[in-house]
Amino acid sequence: MTTTHSLADTIVWTALITPMHADGSIDFNTLTLLVREQEQAGNGILILGSTGEALALSIDEQQAVVRHVTALTLRVPLMVGVGGFNLSQQLQWLSFCNQHPIDAYLLGAPLYAKPGIQGQLHWYSALLDASKKPCMLYNVPGRAAVSIPPTVLAQLQPHPLCWALKEASGDIAQFEAYREAAPELAIFSGDDALIPYFAQAGAAGLVSVAANVWPQQTQHLVQQCLQGQSVNAFVTWRSAIDALFSAANPVPVKCLLHALERLNSPVLRPPLSHLELNDTLPLLNAHERIVAWAH
Repeated sequence: MTTTHSLADTIVWTALITPMHADGSIDFNTLTLLVREQEQAGNGILILGSTGEALALSIDEQQAVVRHVTALTLRVPLMVGVGGFNLSQQLQWLSFCNQHPIDAYLLGAPLYAKPGIQGQLHWYSALLDASKKPCMLYNVPGRAAVSIPPTVLAQLQPHPLCWALKEASGDIAQFEAYREAAPELAIFSGDDALIPYFAQAGAAGLVSVAANVWPQQTQHLVQQCLQGQSVNAFVTWRSAIDALFSAANPVPVKCLLHALERLNSPVLRPPLSHLELNDTLPLLNAHERIVAWAH
């Protein structure tokens, strides 16, 4: 894949939603439009992460999404999520993805099992060895029920394809512990609201949910944060992010995009439902604040 942005130059990765028709099938036409929005903003694109409801899609659907997006010949880097709890299935998934023009992988922690140091080392090492692309590890204890110990990160850092970490524990002390344990890794904030603080602590950028709604504005915010110029943005963005996470992600994001007529349907795959969010007014107010901030 030829990209105009290298991994090192990409400071925003958008954890892209998977748009659905009203009957629950994937809306590939809208997916193309959403991808082009991110490309226009210069954002790297992450497909089939938790925001993309990857685990609620069948393997055939996941493969269809990869084939569709890679056929668009993007000018920005593309990352694909690798996550679940069955290692052999994830190795098969990597084998499929390695055959397509993908720039990087997001390696999620094994779900549910809560492995210790040796189990995590085996999991991540097996995935890194099977990959043919640079990998971003993903620390998300809120979903995986286990954190990556800094000692695991230190041991994985020398692997030639261990490129970055998405840190989504919400704990600045954890971020700093990772920076100390693996100083060569690029560490990205996995929390939109924390990028002003993580940037001051040495973050390389943001893996963003908010960029689904505000592609250009999020790119601008992260540029400001990395340059130490974002003081006036903290309160505005924090309140907007609170609205965007007022229900389980990606419920509010899909509801807001539908209200803005950028999605044909707010439908999600069970167990998530757009019916969990009855009032979109706080989301629309948040949208107005971000648009006003950007101007």
